Formats: sequence, structure tokens, C-alpha cells
Amino acid sequence: MQSEWRMSKDSPIILAVDTTDLSSVDSLIEATRESISIYKFGLEFYLKFGSTTLQSLLDRFGIKLFLDLKLHDIGNTVAGAARSIASLDPFFLTVHASGGAAMVRVAADALPNTKIAAVTILTSLDDKEMKRVGFEGTVTERVIGLSDLALASGARAIVSSAREVTEIKRRFPSAITITPGIRPPGSSQDDQARTMTPKEAIESGSDYLVIGRPISAAKDPGRVAAEILTSIR
Repeated sequence: MQSEWRMSKDSPIILAVDTTDLSSVDSLIEATRESISIYKFGLEFYLKFGSTTLQSLLDRFGIKLFLDLKLHDIGNTVAGAARSIASLDPFFLTVHASGGAAMVRVAADALPNTKIAAVTILTSLDDKEMKRVGFEGTVTERVIGLSDLALASGARAIVSSAREVTEIKRRFPSAITITPGIRPPGSSQDDQARTMTPKEAIESGSDYLVIGRPISAAKDPGRVAAEILTSIR
């Protein structure tokens, strides 16, 4: 079954690479790329290694880049940051939707070949914590409002927990939905407050599932990735 998905271009799994040990990164990609083609690298990795190391990984493994920088600043700064990583040609680049319509728009304009993915409410926040940081209403209400703003401003993808995906798809059918906080049955929630299993998330309408430690911390990451892919097909 695994060979059927070798270097699958349509795998919905995005692997979160949450290590800065380069030998571990190489091993992880090599072990999982039969089931995964998009790999997410975040701020810690990018600040430590920059574009050169990322470009080397892209060239050697032929993977797609999800650059998870969660840009959130004034328009000029975000536009400059987006242009600075243009040579990497990311498949996805994250920005915070709460940065406003103008900020999302300049990111989209700076990288026309990249799908700007707007982060709505972090999956580590629940209703109570969200209100403590100044957001009114429920998580779902805020996610829908931020999704509307971002999509109208050039974003092509929305990042939210799987719990909000059904409503996002109902309101915005053409939006690409990306869901972190995915935990296979029996996995620890770790620092995630709003989680769902891979199968539940796909059935709710998620287009892409961001999965990290359940795969990367496994004794056999390749086997776990293949099992997850099989479970949602």
C-alpha cells in the first residue's frame, strides 16, 4: 500500500519539522517522503539556518516548502520579508490574519506564486485564553471573521483547528483549509488545546493536515506516516 503513494503529490499530510538538528532533518525527510511531499519549517529553523540550508533541502529531496513564519508587522516590513524569501518559492507562507487586510494583501502581492496561508486563532488557545488576549466572541466566530478578512485580501489558505473547518468550508468553499493540532488516536495532545484525529479532520473538510511529533518522534516515522495516509484514504 505504501508504494502506491510514493512521493505522492496529493498527500494531505504536511510534516512539521520541529528540530534544528540537520542530520535528523535529513533522516526524517528520507524516511517519510514516500507518504509526504510538503514539509513545514518554522521560525526557529529559519532564524538558525536561513534560506541557504532550506534551499539545499529543497534541491536534494525535491520537497515542497511550507514556510511557517507567521508574519505579523506593518505592511512595509511584511512586504520586505516576503520578498526576501522569494527565491525559495514556498508552496505556503503563513501570516497572521490579525495583522489586518493591508498586511495580508502586501504579502500576497509580494509572492504571487506562493499560497499565502492566513493563521486565524492558534490551536493552543481555547475560548477562555482567546478572550484573555483580547478577542471577543467564540473561537469559531473569530476564525470566521479573520478568514473573511484574509481571503478578501489575497490569502488562498486558512489555518485553523479542524473544529472550525466545516464552517469555513460552508462560508468559503474555495478556501484551502490547513489544520494543525492533528493527533492520531492514542497520541498525546502535547501543547494543543483544539485537536482532532486525521480521519475526523478530513471528514470535516480539511484539505491539509499539519502533523509533527506523532510522526517525527515515532520510532519508525516512515511507517507511522504511511499508516496515517492509509487511514484517511
